[in-house]
Amino acid sequence: MPDLVRASLSIDQALMARFDDWITHSGHGNRSEAMRDLIRARLMEEDWDRGCHDAVATVTLLYDHTKRRLSLQIEDFGHLHHEAILASTHVHLTPEICLEITILRGAPDQLRHIAGHLIGLPGVLHGRVIYHGLEGEAIP
Repeated sequence: MPDLVRASLSIDQALMARFDDWITHSGHGNRSEAMRDLIRARLMEEDWDRGCHDAVATVTLLYDHTKRRLSLQIEDFGHLHHEAILASTHVHLTPEICLEITILRGAPDQLRHIAGHLIGLPGVLHGRVIYHGLEGEAIP
């Protein structure tokens, strides 16, 4: 691990109790690990909000493949945006329900468009996207 800097924080007791409870359930080993993780996440959001030119995203879809033409629509849309799609994984969870995870790379506006379109397709039961900016200083 790079050189560490010790920092001290003053935090409301009730807020710290909630944070400690979150740490217990989150899998973080201690407060320092949890704080580093939260800081990294927030800095990545800042990169994204500043309009970085290179970004990645993961789009997770849970959908009913029995809905008319949905699987084909997902596949066709992927072909239209092949330059931004790095990889896709498809899993059959039940005879009707599928999970699709797509990894994207490109300009933030393009990734928002692709993710929004996929999540908004009729028959998608749940969709979620996670964005990360790739520009600026590497966040350790």
